[in-house]
Amino acid sequence: MSTETNIPTSSTLGADAIDEAIANGIDFDGSPIPAEKLELYHKVMGLEAGRQRSGVSNTMRSRIVRIGAKHIPQEELNQMLSNAQFAPLKDKEIAFYYSGK
Repeated sequence: MSTETNIPTSSTLGADAIDEAIANGIDFDGSPIPAEKLELYHKVMGLEAGRQRSGVSNTMRSRIVRIGAKHIPQEELNQMLSNAQFAPLKDKEIAFYYSGK
Protein backbone atom coordinates (compact mmCIF):
# COMPACT_ATOMS: atom_id res chain seq x y z
CA MET A 1 0.00 0.00 0.00
CA SER A 2 1.32 3.41 -0.95
CA THR A 3 1.57 6.25 1.55
CA GLU A 4 1.74 8.76 -1.28
CA THR A 5 -0.73 11.65 -1.04
CA ASN A 6 -2.34 13.54 -3.87
CA ILE A 7 -0.44 16.82 -3.58
CA PRO A 8 -1.76 19.63 -5.79
CA THR A 9 0.65 20.77 -8.49
CA SER A 10 0.51 23.72 -10.85
CA SER A 11 -1.13 21.38 -13.39
CA THR A 12 -3.97 20.60 -10.95
CA LEU A 13 -4.67 24.16 -9.84
CA GLY A 14 -6.79 26.88 -11.36
CA ALA A 15 -9.83 27.02 -13.57
CA ASP A 16 -8.09 25.65 -16.65
CA ALA A 17 -6.65 22.54 -14.97
CA ILE A 18 -9.77 20.42 -15.59
CA ASP A 19 -10.05 21.51 -19.22
CA GLU A 20 -6.39 20.73 -19.80
CA ALA A 21 -6.72 17.28 -18.23
CA ILE A 22 -9.83 16.53 -20.30
CA ALA A 23 -8.11 17.69 -23.50
CA ASN A 24 -5.22 15.36 -22.71
CA GLY A 25 -7.54 12.52 -21.67
CA ILE A 26 -5.50 12.03 -18.51
CA ASP A 27 -6.74 12.42 -14.91
CA PHE A 28 -4.65 14.20 -12.28
CA ASP A 29 -3.41 10.86 -10.92
CA GLY A 30 -1.99 10.01 -14.36
CA SER A 31 -4.65 7.45 -15.26
CA PRO A 32 -6.42 7.68 -18.61
CA ILE A 33 -9.96 9.02 -18.61
CA PRO A 34 -12.19 6.28 -20.07
CA ALA A 35 -13.35 6.96 -23.63
CA GLU A 36 -17.02 6.57 -22.63
CA LYS A 37 -16.68 9.37 -20.07
CA LEU A 38 -14.89 11.65 -22.52
CA GLU A 39 -17.48 10.96 -25.22
CA LEU A 40 -20.41 11.78 -22.92
CA TYR A 41 -18.66 14.89 -21.62
CA HIS A 42 -18.01 16.19 -25.15
CA LYS A 43 -21.58 15.42 -26.22
CA VAL A 44 -23.09 17.37 -23.29
CA MET A 45 -20.61 20.25 -23.65
CA GLY A 46 -21.49 20.44 -27.34
CA LEU A 47 -25.15 20.84 -26.42
CA GLU A 48 -24.25 23.55 -23.90
CA ALA A 49 -22.09 25.37 -26.45
CA GLY A 50 -25.11 25.69 -28.73
CA ARG A 51 -27.45 27.03 -26.04
CA GLN A 52 -28.66 30.63 -26.27
CA ARG A 53 -27.25 32.72 -23.43
CA SER A 54 -29.31 35.02 -21.24
CA GLY A 55 -26.61 37.64 -20.83
CA VAL A 56 -23.17 38.12 -19.39
CA SER A 57 -24.30 39.50 -16.02
CA ASN A 58 -26.63 36.54 -15.44
CA THR A 59 -23.86 34.10 -16.28
CA MET A 60 -21.37 35.96 -14.08
CA ARG A 61 -23.79 35.86 -11.14
CA SER A 62 -24.50 32.19 -11.69
CA ARG A 63 -20.79 31.34 -11.67
CA ILE A 64 -20.16 33.52 -8.63
CA VAL A 65 -22.91 31.76 -6.70
CA ARG A 66 -21.98 28.24 -7.84
CA ILE A 67 -18.28 28.62 -7.08
CA GLY A 68 -18.53 31.16 -4.26
CA ALA A 69 -20.81 28.88 -2.24
CA LYS A 70 -17.95 26.37 -2.02
CA HIS A 71 -15.63 28.91 -0.43
CA ILE A 72 -17.66 31.73 1.14
CA PRO A 73 -20.22 31.61 3.98
CA GLN A 74 -23.81 32.35 2.93
CA GLU A 75 -24.20 35.75 4.59
CA GLU A 76 -20.84 36.95 3.33
CA LEU A 77 -21.57 35.84 -0.25
CA ASN A 78 -25.00 37.45 -0.09
CA GLN A 79 -23.42 40.74 1.05
CA MET A 80 -20.79 40.54 -1.67
CA LEU A 81 -23.49 40.01 -4.31
CA SER A 82 -25.41 42.99 -2.97
CA ASN A 83 -22.31 45.19 -2.88
CA ALA A 84 -21.63 44.35 -6.53
CA GLN A 85 -25.24 45.16 -7.45
CA PHE A 86 -26.19 41.56 -8.23
CA ALA A 87 -29.46 40.02 -7.04
CA PRO A 88 -29.16 38.44 -3.58
CA LEU A 89 -29.15 34.69 -3.10
CA LYS A 90 -32.47 33.08 -3.96
CA ASP A 91 -34.16 30.66 -1.55
CA LYS A 92 -33.55 27.76 -3.94
CA GLU A 93 -29.84 28.64 -4.19
CA ILE A 94 -29.55 28.79 -0.40
CA ALA A 95 -31.32 25.44 -0.08
CA PHE A 96 -29.14 23.83 -2.75
CA TYR A 97 -25.73 25.22 -1.85
CA TYR A 98 -25.98 25.78 1.88
CA SER A 99 -28.51 23.25 3.27
CA GLY A 100 -25.81 20.65 3.99
CA LYS A 101 -23.37 23.05 5.65
